[in-house]
Amino acid sequence: MATGKIIKALSGFYYVYHEGTVYQCRGRGVFRKRKVTPLVGDIVEFQAETQTEGYILSIEGRKNEFVRPPIANVDQALVVTSAANPDFNSVLLDRFLVLVEAKRLEPIIVISKMDQTSEAVAAEIEEYQKVYERIGYTVILSSFRDAGGIDRIQSYLAKKTTVIAGQSGVGKSSLLNTIDPRLNIDTDEISESLGRGKHTTRHVELYEVAGGLVADTPGFSSLEFGDLETDQLSECFPEFVEVQDQCKFRGCLHAKEPKCAVKAEVLEGNISEKRYDHYLQFLNEIQNRKPRY
Repeated sequence: MATGKIIKALSGFYYVYHEGTVYQCRGRGVFRKRKVTPLVGDIVEFQAETQTEGYILSIEGRKNEFVRPPIANVDQALVVTSAANPDFNSVLLDRFLVLVEAKRLEPIIVISKMDQTSEAVAAEIEEYQKVYERIGYTVILSSFRDAGGIDRIQSYLAKKTTVIAGQSGVGKSSLLNTIDPRLNIDTDEISESLGRGKHTTRHVELYEVAGGLVADTPGFSSLEFGDLETDQLSECFPEFVEVQDQCKFRGCLHAKEPKCAVKAEVLEGNISEKRYDHYLQFLNEIQNRKPRY
């Protein structure tokens, strides 16, 4: 019996990394009975007669887990968005940040394809960069020809398990291939007719990259706030968390309530009005979602 980490799950097999070797394993029937599915990122105990005949016996407790993509024990998220092709979308970026914050992950924002946009759009993105850095986020503006940006991204990957989040077509797989050409992960051109990327990543897999483990995944295929309640949303906006204890009403949703510290900070210009507008949009979405039974 040995302990290892699942680095890939495919067609009912789990590929467990242990001391430099990968073992192909199946899950014991006991997992099905308990309705537990081993996930990429899980630390497991396993037994293997050969490299292709192993069984997972138990799964250690997880510090976090995602349903889409199915992965566990992640340290941080590289949130990749693009300056062009597809165009920069601040609402979508904030949506990804909320989903990442909800899982208590450290987000690192990468805005790719900076070399493919106009000076006006680049200037607008640089203003957004200032907003996010003021909040405390790391923001890296990059193109795949920019060695400095790539080096900076690599420095954040060491000794971490990182998931890459971002809409299709922003260059998540291209980014990994640039950092480590040996990966040779499938990429595809933007679909001109759809204006978005085709899904080229078929399964979740952890790759050794820059001294850490990086998940190349099909991305967050669901961007809905299905598990998030109205009173949890503001916790996913760090700049709100800093001041919301000063709101007059406990449980303030920072929407229609009087004497709200968050709204006061927006009026003072200390909290981005656009970020606040996105918060209200997300709040309305959560309040109006259909109940699940």
